Amino acid sequence: MQHQSAYSRSSFPSLVNKTPRYSNSSTWAGPPCFCVHLLFGSFSGVYIFGRYAQKKIRDIQEKEATEYIAQARRQFHFESNQRTCNMTVLSMLPPLREAVVAQLNSETLTALLKTKPANKLEIWEDLKIISFTRTIVAVYSTCMLVVLLRVQLNIIGGYLYLDNSVGKSITNPLAPADVQQQYLSSIQHLLGDGLNELITVVKRAVQRSLGSVSLKQSLSLLELEQQLSWIRAEVESDSERPMSRFLLADDENALAEQVSGEARPRRRSLMNNNRDVCAARSGVPDFGTILNICLNRAFSLLLDNLAEFFRPPPGDSAPNSAPDSLAAVSLPLAKIVPIINGQINSICSETPSLFVQDLLLNDQVKEFAANVYESFSTPQELQK
Repeated sequence: MQHQSAYSRSSFPSLVNKTPRYSNSSTWAGPPCFCVHLLFGSFSGVYIFGRYAQKKIRDIQEKEATEYIAQARRQFHFESNQRTCNMTVLSMLPPLREAVVAQLNSETLTALLKTKPANKLEIWEDLKIISFTRTIVAVYSTCMLVVLLRVQLNIIGGYLYLDNSVGKSITNPLAPADVQQQYLSSIQHLLGDGLNELITVVKRAVQRSLGSVSLKQSLSLLELEQQLSWIRAEVESDSERPMSRFLLADDENALAEQVSGEARPRRRSLMNNNRDVCAARSGVPDFGTILNICLNRAFSLLLDNLAEFFRPPPGDSAPNSAPDSLAAVSLPLAKIVPIINGQINSICSETPSLFVQDLLLNDQVKEFAANVYESFSTPQELQK
């Protein structure tokens, strides 16, 4: 015990030697007071840090809530805009059909054939070319209408979202009403000069592909598909002149003159954006790729419609489910002509037919529309 006590005093001399001095209450005032201040300071720091952390968490939560509300509002606006796109496409199909029929009037030729004219074969040849031309033109122009309106209305929709959601002065909107009207009126090029040029190109391709095919020659559905593929290849082969030439006029000065002077720069900006998207210069997926996807689907739907007329007759031994069953059924070209001629009524139908619905609800078209809308509904656009 003595050894342990000696070890303790030698090991902690300051503590042992000072212990008697701290036995008086008056001499204990210093160190406890220091400890209290230290403890109080520690609690104060924890409290202040806690309040700061709470504020930061609250700020983050409020920011996330604001961003969520803004995203939900933009999503709702986008979906509403797509419904407007669909309704606009359906409303434009009747005038498109009328424009095509006016340029390619097969009904007049059909009426002439009923009179049993002397040049009956010549009229039949004309009817063959016109029937195929107007159905193929209807497919092309409907697809172009679907994709072009997706571009136009989503650019406008993006600007309208910015005008209404980020405090932009209503006295200086990005897309004034008169600019919207004139910008959207540019779709008339597709129904006018663009359509005329498209008809010329398609008719030339049809003449080269089917001009020498006799009306008495029988074609299977697969052979008919091959004919359509040849026609498409020729129509779409001009790489120096993209398909967008049928959609947008080269000279916009005439339309620009119809807009007030102050609004002309905005309309020019809209048209430039439109051209950039169609030329794949805007950062969104290639317009031409989306148009080609629509065309592939549309021609596939056309062949599905035609397939109904190439079914083996009831009781035929050839199984309808066989992959080559449709290849075994052939029809004289003279019988195919009226079938082709009537397809325009289902292609350019203002009622939501399967043909039109399939194009409007195509997932890749919807994704393309979302990308266009996203590109033009961000606040950065206000700086342009």
